[in-house]
Amino acid sequence: MTSRERLLTAVRGGIPDQLPVTLFIQDQGHFLTQVYPDVDPWDYEQNQSNVIEIQKQLGLDVFVRMLFGLNDPLSIHMGGLNVSRSAENWEVTTEFQIHDRSRIERSTIRTPDGTLSQEMRYEEMRPGTFIYSCTRKPIKNPADLDVAVKYEPSMPESWPAEAKEKVAKLKARLGDDGILGSWSPHGPFNNASLLIDLDILYSLFLNDFTFYDKLMLFAMDRILDYTRAIDEAGVDIHCVGGNVPGGFLGKQCYDKYILPYEKRYIDFVQQNGTPAIYHNCGQIMALVESYKVLGSKVVEPFSPHPLGDADLAAAKRMVAGKYAMIGNIDQVNVLQKGSVKLVRQKTEEAVQIGKPEGGFILQSADFLEYGTPLENLQAYVDTARQMGTY
Repeated sequence: MTSRERLLTAVRGGIPDQLPVTLFIQDQGHFLTQVYPDVDPWDYEQNQSNVIEIQKQLGLDVFVRMLFGLNDPLSIHMGGLNVSRSAENWEVTTEFQIHDRSRIERSTIRTPDGTLSQEMRYEEMRPGTFIYSCTRKPIKNPADLDVAVKYEPSMPESWPAEAKEKVAKLKARLGDDGILGSWSPHGPFNNASLLIDLDILYSLFLNDFTFYDKLMLFAMDRILDYTRAIDEAGVDIHCVGGNVPGGFLGKQCYDKYILPYEKRYIDFVQQNGTPAIYHNCGQIMALVESYKVLGSKVVEPFSPHPLGDADLAAAKRMVAGKYAMIGNIDQVNVLQKGSVKLVRQKTEEAVQIGKPEGGFILQSADFLEYGTPLENLQAYVDTARQMGTY
């Protein structure tokens, strides 16, 4: 099998010739900056090509996840309303402040029915590595939401063609060496968390369900055109954020107040046959059964303690082949900070648990951190390959 065939077989729940082995590498900064320190962090196409190249050099089944450049305007994925342009009845004014390695964008949005404001912050942790956050959310109450629903600009007409061109270029470079995923827009609860403060959101479904319902529907509806365009651009798989409604909320709350919206979005994402990966990088065990109802073809990354609460063996039994699984190597305490001996040990354990009956892809639980030793990554790859034949 080619790496592409191997990964897609596992995504479908099947048994490939050998266990697929890959790594999650962010397409800007972090580990990528360690390996390619001279590359412009804003040259998204080159960074994504470098993700392919380093995985090939390590002997991995390549899984590249497009985020930067594709998710433009960045508000689709990082937070806030669309302030990338003004439109009819949507007048945007943005003030910029730069302090050392911090860039702040304070935007005011004027509409016929009221004014909204938001703040985006870009923090450069180290050269080429940025943290993005919406530090002042635009929606505080139902009136703000009404304004956003009525006036936020829709996707530009040129967006689908631009997305298709970007995806085509990267797929051509990738060939049969792996699969191309996209960080498609988040699930509705994650998306809502980009618009309203978490201390409001986490209790809103109990305190004001009418407001909550309208917020969740808006959080989903505002990104459907972008999701459709990404799908039509030809990606192999959609990566969908679902970490904000983590297992700490409990199965009862998730099933009653969150799952119906998440399932509706996942059904939309997968309607043309492109599978979705539902990403919960925190506490997950309380929701393993719920994800069977969710219907996502794949769930990741089953983060082990202390990053999360995943017990891979227990989760594998509970899933029982209802969806494929990706994970669960600790990228911090094992791959970045651990010894080669520890890397081999944890890799062996994960392979022994995840490999039987297929439907499993071995991967770091989250993106590789800056300062991850290459010898640890090679030990991970070599150990998994030695044990991975079916």
